[in-house]
Amino acid sequence: MLSTRAETILNLIVSRYIDQAVPVPSQDIAQESALGVSPATIRNEMARLEHEGYILRAHHSAGSVPSDKGYRFHVESLKDISLSESEQRFFSHVFHQVERDLEKWLSLAATLLAQQAQNMAVVTTPRPTGCRFKHMELLSLQDTLTLVVLVLHGAKVKEQLITFDEAILQSSLTVIANKLSAAFSGLNREQIAEKESYLSPAEEQIREILSRMMQDEDEQEYEAPYLDGFHFMLSQPEFTRSDRMRSLMELVEKRRLIKTILPKELESQKATVIIGMENEDETFHNYSIVISKYGISTEAVGTVCVLGPTRMPYGHTIPTVNYLSKILSELMSGLY
Repeated sequence: MLSTRAETILNLIVSRYIDQAVPVPSQDIAQESALGVSPATIRNEMARLEHEGYILRAHHSAGSVPSDKGYRFHVESLKDISLSESEQRFFSHVFHQVERDLEKWLSLAATLLAQQAQNMAVVTTPRPTGCRFKHMELLSLQDTLTLVVLVLHGAKVKEQLITFDEAILQSSLTVIANKLSAAFSGLNREQIAEKESYLSPAEEQIREILSRMMQDEDEQEYEAPYLDGFHFMLSQPEFTRSDRMRSLMELVEKRRLIKTILPKELESQKATVIIGMENEDETFHNYSIVISKYGISTEAVGTVCVLGPTRMPYGHTIPTVNYLSKILSELMSGLY
């Protein structure tokens, strides 16, 4: 645990470095803080912060730069932060000037978020939270060859051929289709796989096919996201080195950015912050990601995200992401 004085010094270092992008010397902290202690005491506290991994220094007398751990402490110390009422009114006004069109809303959200965060904004199109079984048909094509027609909620239809070990009459296939439709109605693929029921070998074979068809649907590629603010990120001093941006550009061009930056779980419509080395993909070890989901949990969910250097103005970026997520969720509720 850090002392109150150490916490104050660390937050001062983080804030100063975020604003100015240059290492923070101890004398600047001594001049700015109201701690009432000597510069020597400040230096001792900074030495402890460095020893415990919260700050980095090129050498003993150099200025301090926050580490990922230091940024994480700073983010966790930001309690109950929100946009000002004037900013909230501005966002609400701008969105209500746009016609009821989801694509226009998402494009506007990306533009506003990039401008406010001065970093790259990524907004994804909402997609079903996991496909659910609605109905199925089995159509005999030849003696042992059958066409499986799977209807999912959301009016999506998928087809798959299946070959049985022995011929099955169309009348029997219809009975099987009706039985499985009644048993699996409204379930997702995990629930279908786990559902306890007596099934014949042919019915079990069909259940496995259904599970694979639904898995393929769940794992479909994301649509191209709405991107804005690349020029803001390129202007950051951290990315003057072209090699740091090359990998990111490749992900954007190959449409793998969303799959790469999305965490496995986003528990609620509240911003999640992933800092530097906390990112699983090495490409993003110099970046921070502030991401939140939006939408209707039972229908379709998208994400709102800011991508930038770890030296990110978290105190403004986090509430901006939260508020835009809230607005998009409300607008989608009106559509549904």
